[in-house]
Amino acid sequence: MAAVKLPDGKELPIEPGDRARDVAERIGPRLARDAVVAKLNGKLEDLETPVRDGEVFEVVTKDSPEGLYVLRHSTAHAMAQAILELYPGSKLTIGPPIDNGFYYDVEVAGRITDDDLPRIEERMREISDRDLPIRMEEVSKAEARELYRDNPYKLELVEDLEDGDITVYRQGDFFDLCRGPHIPSTGRLGAFKLQNIAGAYWRGDEKNTMLTRIYGTAWPTEKELKAYLRRMEEARARDHRKVGKDLRLFTFSPDVGGGIPLFLPKGEMLRHLMEGYVREVQTRHGYEHVWTGNVVNESLYAKSGHLEHYIDSMYPPMVDGDTRYRLKPMNCPSHMTLFNSAAHSYRDLPVRYAEFATLYRYEKSGELNGLTRVRSLTQDDAHVFCTQNQVQEEFARALEIVREVLDTYGFAEYRVQLSMRDPDDTKYITDDAKWSRAEKELREALDRAGIAYDEEAGEAAFYGPKADFMAKDVLGREWQLSTIQVDFLQPERLGCEYVGEDGQMHTPVLLHRAVTGSTERFMGVVIEHFAGAFPLWLSPIQAVVIPVADRHLEYARKVQAELADVGLRVDVDDSPSSMQKKIRENARQKIPYLLIVGDDEAGEESVNVRRRGDKKQEAMKTGEFAERALGEVAVKAV
Repeated sequence: MAAVKLPDGKELPIEPGDRARDVAERIGPRLARDAVVAKLNGKLEDLETPVRDGEVFEVVTKDSPEGLYVLRHSTAHAMAQAILELYPGSKLTIGPPIDNGFYYDVEVAGRITDDDLPRIEERMREISDRDLPIRMEEVSKAEARELYRDNPYKLELVEDLEDGDITVYRQGDFFDLCRGPHIPSTGRLGAFKLQNIAGAYWRGDEKNTMLTRIYGTAWPTEKELKAYLRRMEEARARDHRKVGKDLRLFTFSPDVGGGIPLFLPKGEMLRHLMEGYVREVQTRHGYEHVWTGNVVNESLYAKSGHLEHYIDSMYPPMVDGDTRYRLKPMNCPSHMTLFNSAAHSYRDLPVRYAEFATLYRYEKSGELNGLTRVRSLTQDDAHVFCTQNQVQEEFARALEIVREVLDTYGFAEYRVQLSMRDPDDTKYITDDAKWSRAEKELREALDRAGIAYDEEAGEAAFYGPKADFMAKDVLGREWQLSTIQVDFLQPERLGCEYVGEDGQMHTPVLLHRAVTGSTERFMGVVIEHFAGAFPLWLSPIQAVVIPVADRHLEYARKVQAELADVGLRVDVDDSPSSMQKKIRENARQKIPYLLIVGDDEAGEESVNVRRRGDKKQEAMKTGEFAERALGEVAVKAV
């Protein structure tokens, strides 16, 4: 008797003509209700797909990552159908599922604004209530051309497809060019919400037509949707652009230019504290700090390979006679030049250079986003020149630094993505042997450290594989923060050499390493992680002394001076406002400690301490408070 194999190894008999939905029903009615698609021999398929003898069969439910992906894809189709019904003559382009939701790019007949989203949502619910069967249909290229004779965007997509490999999905009168799979019917849609509208160029090319992109989110249940929307509301409240403005940390100005942040005094202090901490950790681990300027002869990037592989991210050259200079987009060629400025033997290695240099990337204006995507960025960059036998030890050292720093900031949950090259992609320097060695070293280093990792093809740097550390913040959002890269290629291109134990010249291996990446981006992440309520060691202003009345100003300044003498960053609020208003305003500024001083405190040389987030007040001697605060700073408590 014909049978399929289940994930647990058991076999389940099937009948001639059985489809995936029939097998799911046979396994269990509840499982069939939760099923959105099936997996046959590891490939996602519609529930209407026929099953065959010997196939490995698995039910994919709506609450699994793959099932959720399909659910969101089907919701994008429902939104597209609603738009065509409400805005006849609109032209669809592409509408994929994405993290937490979906979008669709449309050339709208008319105009859609955020105010129109509830109306589109309502039509989507009507489409769901119709419970329209969703069915795949194979079409020829000629048939696809006829279907989309009035839609140049879909026609362009059709021309890229092979005849015999083209499918459309239909639900009622609506159809869409799509590979699928999809849920069985519109009645199986979950809970959804349309979120916002943006502009997007067709195929991401600014020379093409600007389309309307509509974003939405979809979840299996209303409860999960509401939980997600609450997280998004919290994320908006933590948005580093808003918090940075409220706390007077940084600003942007069209007079200076997009993507170039300007840091106010408190923002500069935050930068200084962040960079100073990483500098201290690196120094403790044997790194030496260097400086290599902001402008570099273009010919150096031609040698390293950056000019060929990275030119789109470089600013145009500045010409001086026969020499062309570039604003520096990365440090590694300059650090290799430093290495080459002196002769080295194996006894000198490893050589560890670190630099907090401002780099310049020619980012497109549409991709700029506060501090997390800028054109001038300060990278906590480091490069380690070592022998091949030292790679494992130096990777372990770099890993120890990464772990210490991420733990200190409270990023306790993170995973590692092993970013490898795609051998079929031409963006990488060609040298299969060196790529294999670099990938082998990186895998072994992660395995020795006992770190689990996911491999991602096509995400390597053009010169070598890398281990990217993806950390979660307090809202569960994932950020790529730290990276360690193994490079067997650039040092040879730039002529880096050392004398080995055998008296012969050898090329060192280069480890590229960044702990917090760019200061700007990491600051944006940290602002949102803490919602601007920084731990004491990281707070630009650690305490504000608030006098009860003007006659207490002299004593307030005395307290400030005593605390500043022991290294604490303290302000006095000498504004004409009332004491209560001063307390409210400084609390809004998220100052860790408010120190209230009046007649009693002046007479007893004490302060009345109010800790951020705590309504209780505690009287203590000024020296006692200083000792407590310094202890909190010393352990970098979060």
